[in-house]
Amino acid sequence: MKTIVSRFMKDETGVTAIEYGLIAALVAVGIITALTTLGTSLSSIFGDVSAELDAA
Repeated sequence: MKTIVSRFMKDETGVTAIEYGLIAALVAVGIITALTTLGTSLSSIFGDVSAELDAA
């Protein structure tokens, strides 16, 4: 029983998968934040262009 527990404590095969998952989640949050901000800016720009075209 002691060897099974010690082998379990030394096993780090799942750790890298968890780390990659956390990194991917962090990158996804960054992309979503950037696209949300960019989307708001683009919406404002297209609104201005539309107003100018309507006035012309």
